[in-house]
Amino acid sequence: MTNQPYGAYDPYQDPQRAQGVWPGQQQAYEDPYADQQYTQQWQGQTWETQTQPPVAAAYAPVSPDPAPAPDPVPAPAPAASAADGSGPEYGPATLGGNARVTDAQRARAEGRSPIIEPGMQPALLTALLGLLLAGGAELGTYALLVPLVVLQGLTAAGWFRLNGMWPARQGIALGFLGALAADAALLLSDRSPAAILGTLGVWVLLSLVLQLRSHADPDERMYGLTATVVAAALAIAAGGYLAADAAAVTVGAVAVAAGVVARALPLPTPVSVVVAVAAAAGAGFGVDGSAGALVGAGAAVCALIGHRVASYDYPSRFVHFTAGVALPLAAAAPAVHVLARVLS
Repeated sequence: MTNQPYGAYDPYQDPQRAQGVWPGQQQAYEDPYADQQYTQQWQGQTWETQTQPPVAAAYAPVSPDPAPAPDPVPAPAPAASAADGSGPEYGPATLGGNARVTDAQRARAEGRSPIIEPGMQPALLTALLGLLLAGGAELGTYALLVPLVVLQGLTAAGWFRLNGMWPARQGIALGFLGALAADAALLLSDRSPAAILGTLGVWVLLSLVLQLRSHADPDERMYGLTATVVAAALAIAAGGYLAADAAAVTVGAVAVAAGVVARALPLPTPVSVVVAVAAAAGAGFGVDGSAGALVGAGAAVCALIGHRVASYDYPSRFVHFTAGVALPLAAAAPAVHVLARVLS
């Protein structure tokens, strides 16, 4: 190669450079991909769980213009990680093959609890729904029926999502229809508790028949049967508010509202539980004296069990605003009915 003035040499006119051979190198074979882009991008699966930007070229072509080259374009910022809440809920890739570790699995591996409680917003919605139940009970049976139907629908939908079954429209619809059937039976039987047990027995049998007709594998059918029966049982059991006296419904609903809000306060768990039961008992005492305090305390214990169930294993936001709202009230319904009858 002859000496040329600075800037007069065009590297792309050199036949060796055009074929991917630099001066001082021997061409061992003809490169069939020389006419393609210099940067190759793999399209197969890798261990990476996030999309990475293409690798920039290792060199920049020599500009024939002696003027200064423009500043290089900065590489795009890497994707946000799961630590700041904007990325996927999985850990970084590993070479051991376990490339997708959920937050719950990581918490267990680190010895932490995989439980996330619903928080204050669902607790306030539970309190609002409880106050609507209490107000409806004071106004009459059909006024109570409106918030009760909302409670039963949230219970059926939240239970299926809590168990990881979504979409499960057939099971949700079946559980909700069972609750409506129980409500109708209660109204036709002058609010007899036997209507709840009869409807529950019929719906268990109906759920069993529907699952036997399913073409899924046996394990999946058993899991679906269990979820369907429990969802229907909880939604139907919430009809206990319709079977109880108006005064008992008022006491129980107000007590659950006070207890769930107190449970959501930022306190240590043992202290929070004691405060919640005490707040529920105090609310019940304010409504109906000592008998109301006992009903309120019993309803609060059942409500806290439902609250704990809705906190299981890193539940989603949908679970918190369905099961987290409804399960405390639905779980307290049988206790309200039974304690009111015992103490009356």
